[in-house]
Amino acid sequence: MKLDQDAKYQDSHEWARKEGDLIVVGISDHAQDSLSDIVYVELPVIDDEIDKGDVFGVVESVKAASDMYMPVSGEIVEVNDALEDTPEVVNSDPFGEGWFIKVKPTNLDAEWDNLMDVDAYVASIEG
Repeated sequence: MKLDQDAKYQDSHEWARKEGDLIVVGISDHAQDSLSDIVYVELPVIDDEIDKGDVFGVVESVKAASDMYMPVSGEIVEVNDALEDTPEVVNSDPFGEGWFIKVKPTNLDAEWDNLMDVDAYVASIEG
């Protein structure tokens, strides 16, 4: 299982990584592996304001469809349009080219520390 040491995680398997003043969000390697072959990704619209914990999109695989939950509150400033034509990139590169959204956070100080670090995330999926 691949992990991004710079990312924070949720128990619903989304990761969040700081890039400048934005937060990049995707799903973990564990999640993409569990879902199997990803065939479709539904992403939000740019400028949407979404609260932490709310659904921001859907990822569909040959096995199942899963909602994706916001790790931090904020405004969607960019979506990975490439996933529309090549959703399988999430399987091959979940922490790189397979990212989903970029968010301008609105409450980062209060929300960032509530996300899990790598060790806590690994413990949550192994436990």
